[in-house]
Formats: sequence, C-alpha cells, structure tokens
Amino acid sequence: MSTPTTPIWKLLGVLFKAHPWHGVPIGDAQPRIVTAYIELVPKDTIKYEMDKQSGHLQIDRPQAYSNICPTLYGLVPQTLCSEKTASLFMERTGRLGIVGDEDPLDICVLSEKEITRGDILLQALPIGGLRMLDGNEADDKIIAVMKGDAVFGGWTDMVDCPRAVIDRLRHYFLTYKNAPDSGGAPCEIVGVYDREEAYEVIRCAHTDYISRFSNIEELLNAALYG
Repeated sequence: MSTPTTPIWKLLGVLFKAHPWHGVPIGDAQPRIVTAYIELVPKDTIKYEMDKQSGHLQIDRPQAYSNICPTLYGLVPQTLCSEKTASLFMERTGRLGIVGDEDPLDICVLSEKEITRGDILLQALPIGGLRMLDGNEADDKIIAVMKGDAVFGGWTDMVDCPRAVIDRLRHYFLTYKNAPDSGGAPCEIVGVYDREEAYEVIRCAHTDYISRFSNIEELLNAALYG
C-alpha cells in the first residue's frame, strides 16, 4: 500500500495540504496511540464534517437543537467502517444484518484544554468506546484522551472515566438527531467497551481501509495524469 512516505505522497505533501483521511498517517504506534483529525469542538453550534472528496472541513448542518458535543470530536485517518468492522460488531453483539457506515472511524477526545477550533490534528490515546448502531449501520465511537493532557492524559482505560462522562457522551449521540416529540431513537448504543476492545475496533477499521484503498497510488496517478 502507498503510504505518506512513498515518493508520490512526499510530492503531494510539498505541493498541497494533506488530505486528513488519506494523506495523514494513522500513526506508527497504532492502536495504542492514533492520530485524530478534529472536526468539531464543544462550543460549536454547527456540525462540521470532513468532505471525503476534497478533505476540506465543510458545514454538514447547523445543530438544530440544544445538544452540544461534550468532547473534541473527529475521525481516525486511514480507517474505514466497512466489512471487517461490521463483522466484529455482529460477533460481539449477536446482531445480524449489520453493515459498516462506510465512513472513517469516529473518535471523541477528552482534554482539559479549551481548543477553540477544528481542522486540527492531535495524538490521542484510546481508552474505550461506544458500540453504536445507526439504523443497521455500525457506527462505533472511540473514546480517547489527548496525549500529554495534564488532567486526562493519565487515564488508561474506561474504568478511569467517571460514569457521568460516559453518560454525557451517550446522551449526546442518542439524542442529537431527535426532534421534539419525534417518538423514535434513530441511534442505539448497545454497549460500552474497554481499551483492548477499542484497539480491536481500530485494527478492523484500519484493515477495512487498506482493503478498500490499497490501490490509492494508482487512483492518484489516474487523477493527476489521466
């Protein structure tokens, strides 16, 4: 697989800003330490999202209701929630007919620092995750701490995370799409898992990415040179 150290990536890195999904490495120490691309910060009242084609941060939608994301939120580069990620979901839950959402793996990053904007990269240490279902799509949310953070950086597993923090995240993801009196919950969280399971989810999502984009250098050459 082409990586950001191969000649074509070095050339693109000099000429252009790296694509946050394809052009930024997940990190040599993954899954223990991963790169996180932050799209959204707790004060945002707009839901920002990376545009998959251009890599630019775009407005997905204004936050329609009162929910505000309680952590830094974004994606893990060079991951994809597809076949292997969905298979792990079904294996762990006994649910059938689950597919991946075909997006990069989502990550929530805890930090004491007030980071005021998205479109940034940071190093994150996964400590667990939320096994979330959106319709019939696996939509895991990795929970991590920012590397070197003075308050949260010492947390190593979900047992270190107060229940109130987990419940705040669960409430956000279970309700942020709900209109008043909608009567239905489009998302379901079927479990909270620990650090080792988060590592396995990251491995599966990275494998799904490699399976899908192992020919990315050929795709880039075709796009650049026809």
